[in-house]
Amino acid sequence: MKKARGFSLIELLIVLIILGLLGSLVAPKLFSKVGSSKKKTAVAQMQMFETAIDTYRLDMGTVPSSLEELRRSNAANWDGPYLPKDIPLDPWGKPYVYTVPGSDNRPYDILSYGLDGKPGGEGESEDVVHK
Repeated sequence: MKKARGFSLIELLIVLIILGLLGSLVAPKLFSKVGSSKKKTAVAQMQMFETAIDTYRLDMGTVPSSLEELRRSNAANWDGPYLPKDIPLDPWGKPYVYTVPGSDNRPYDILSYGLDGKPGGEGESEDVVHK
């Protein structure tokens, strides 16, 4: 009967090095997909805000001064709530920035400052603006 032979330490180290190299090639691609999906989620939520704001404007004749007015108001023509749930945070856990009036003669702007929560930035910290 032959005795079962295990792997040597060198063989195990070679396998671990190969796995590490493969992981270092695959991981950056996977993490970049996470960042782009968060940007897509932010754009989708901003489109939801835009629909709610447009409906509010049809009822009230003006845009809301804050996103909170989409959920509750004491105004006479108010026919809301215009959002089915509470106002969501952006995918990075920060509130959306809503300004009235907006830039470029727009009635309002909605944006997210991205991962860092500050204006400007690159990559995942880049501002997400819905126009």
